[in-house]
Amino acid sequence: MIKIIAVSNEKGGVAKTTTTISLGGALVDLGYRVLLIDLDAQANLTLALGFEPGESENTSSNIMLDNAPLLSARRKTEVENLDLIPSNSRIETSEQFLPVRTNYTTILQRAIANATEMSYDYILLDCPPALGAITQNALTAADLLLIPTQAEYFSAYALRNMMTLVRRIREEDNPNLAYRILVTMLDNRNRTHRNIHDQLRTTFGEGVFNSVIEIDTKLRESSIAGLPISHYKPGARGTTQYHILAQELIEYVKETKNKQTA
Repeated sequence: MIKIIAVSNEKGGVAKTTTTISLGGALVDLGYRVLLIDLDAQANLTLALGFEPGESENTSSNIMLDNAPLLSARRKTEVENLDLIPSNSRIETSEQFLPVRTNYTTILQRAIANATEMSYDYILLDCPPALGAITQNALTAADLLLIPTQAEYFSAYALRNMMTLVRRIREEDNPNLAYRILVTMLDNRNRTHRNIHDQLRTTFGEGVFNSVIEIDTKLRESSIAGLPISHYKPGARGTTQYHILAQELIEYVKETKNKQTA
């Protein structure tokens, strides 16, 4: 059964795209087949995997706006078992045109459900830094919302709006939506970072991943190289930490499945 994970936070610059590509690469390293879907008009995920946003005939915007089949936009990346549905700036118009449609928050969910020939274990959705129609679609389609956040005041404060949206999506479209917060770009030498990290754990408890992602310049370099960190620098700290995150995620998925079948 495919597990669908939305990577989202209203605040930009918290390593959403870095987490999507790095976690996807780590899952592939552990033997899983992964599809990444770029839902951001900035198309950073598309660029980070070596594609130009304007070169693909079909993108995520065709799926959201034109009801194109999901896999009509699929592209193979340089990493085996890691595929991409790219984005471009056109998807930004979804915020204007989708809300006038009936059941617009379930467009992506239906597109994934109708792609019956897929053979992926995980689908990761890279969302824009906004809580509009695209993000609502992602959360409606997702089993799990992964919220990257820095251990800084404004990033932590933005979680309030995310939690409000989670409650709304649960009430209206996806009652089984779960969430986990991932602390990113952590500097353990910084006392403020340590304090906010502790506060997040106190406030959200098991809603925070045990895994953390510390500052690592190799993560930025890997995006320029068009590869996940584990394929760019296998020995980097970022590689190790995203592998640990992938293993924690896999355990979470197993525990969730066991609870559902119990």
